[in-house]
Amino acid sequence: MYGTAKGSRRTRMQMYKPKGKMKGRILIIEDEPDFVELVRCNLEADGFAVLDARDGERGIELARKERPDLVVLDLLLPGCDGLEVCRRLRADSITRDMRVIMLTAKASETDRVVGLEMGADDYVTKPFSPRELVARVKAQLRRATDDQTSPKTLRRGRLVINEERHEVSYDGSRVDLTATEFRILALLARGAGRVFSRNDIIDAILGTQVAITDRAIDVHITAIRKKLGRGGEQIETVRGFGYKWQDVPGE
Repeated sequence: MYGTAKGSRRTRMQMYKPKGKMKGRILIIEDEPDFVELVRCNLEADGFAVLDARDGERGIELARKERPDLVVLDLLLPGCDGLEVCRRLRADSITRDMRVIMLTAKASETDRVVGLEMGADDYVTKPFSPRELVARVKAQLRRATDDQTSPKTLRRGRLVINEERHEVSYDGSRVDLTATEFRILALLARGAGRVFSRNDIIDAILGTQVAITDRAIDVHITAIRKKLGRGGEQIETVRGFGYKWQDVPGE
């Protein structure tokens, strides 16, 4: 028997105490009860505590109140859809750093790109293996831990990246980037002088299981260059391979 009847808008936190140390708290924002229980069972079996919300507005409210480590977010929700929920989570100082895995039955590249542009960290299409989802949850939480141990402010000459606040400036002027553009620029700047292939970039910022084409990376690079203005010239194209950030001598 499922804990929440179909159609109910109630939210609850499963009072689950895993054996050993709890691995983290996961918020599921999904309106299909059967699906929620399937994901809940697999996450709890692996040592996670699980919360759930059945619509976007309640999901945002619960995320702000409970501050979970990661949000599993369905795209098609009643009222406030998943894209809007993701946008609002990223715009809120309380929730902006939470990891978000977006779930949807839409499998086109355009849908994936839009979801990632809104700030999702990963994108899973239905149907999928529950074990795969648990693996992706673990991967995102490991990545969050790595981010916490990395330098919060990165300086490359006139470029300044605050990875804690997700802020970028060049030559003193603020640069507004999407979540994906921010990750790409930070990756290139951290590895200044190193050439990153398009596959390297995809794997580093999105994970090996996300299907994004090389062309999508090229589009992101073009957008970053335009937003950086003169600084965009420091992102060099290595023909036939990929891109690198090249420091200006003396800066």
